[in-house]
Amino acid sequence: MTDMIQQQFVGWLHEKGLDVSAEQLEQFELYYRILVEWNEKMNLTGITERAEVYEKHFFDSLTPAFEMDFTGEMKVIDIGSGAGFPGIPLKIMFPQLSLTILDSLNKRIQFLHHVVSELRLTDVQCVHGRAEEYGRNIAFRDRYDVAFARAVARLSVLNEFCLPFVREGGTFISMKGSQADEEISEAEFSIKVLGAKLDRTITLTLPIEKSVRSIILIRKVKGTPGKYPRKPGLPLKQPLTAK
Repeated sequence: MTDMIQQQFVGWLHEKGLDVSAEQLEQFELYYRILVEWNEKMNLTGITERAEVYEKHFFDSLTPAFEMDFTGEMKVIDIGSGAGFPGIPLKIMFPQLSLTILDSLNKRIQFLHHVVSELRLTDVQCVHGRAEEYGRNIAFRDRYDVAFARAVARLSVLNEFCLPFVREGGTFISMKGSQADEEISEAEFSIKVLGAKLDRTITLTLPIEKSVRSIILIRKVKGTPGKYPRKPGLPLKQPLTAK
């Protein structure tokens, strides 16, 4: 039996052309309960009120699917996933996705292993490590159709974290708030240097809170030079910007 919060969530997605099954709705609800339970032991999110989790985490995580078709077979990676956003909601919605989640904090990876097990998700790999190291690993580099990052760092830094994972012709999707234009301008140099080009930026607002979200799609057009990503810590300290 669904309640008002779930019905609202289903309605928002239906308006965007996404239909949620009863099983998927159960998975979202279980995910919410696990998130709140584990959040009492470790800091996963500052948002725990149920209606807000459905809007600001679940709905927000699915916004890339309003712009891009995720219904086919795809390899995707969620970098700096934190509590599993956007990777887990996208995997619930599109079960055929092959998902890798990469996060630098092992406690969060333990949480995500538990979520994947409890929700009975298949073809999900949760990896503890840093993007700068795994972006040089041949098992991960140039392997993914899509890489995601949601509110991790500035775009000029994220490009170096994420683009090495994307295959030529694939897409890096950066999920941002309202200040995207400034970050895009600052990141133009890194986009070019790392073998990519800006495809498009989509702006939308959350249904109730009305806060602005920007979805930045960056297309990988050629291989990222072998010297990137640089050693751990350097992209954050010295972002790739025009001299």
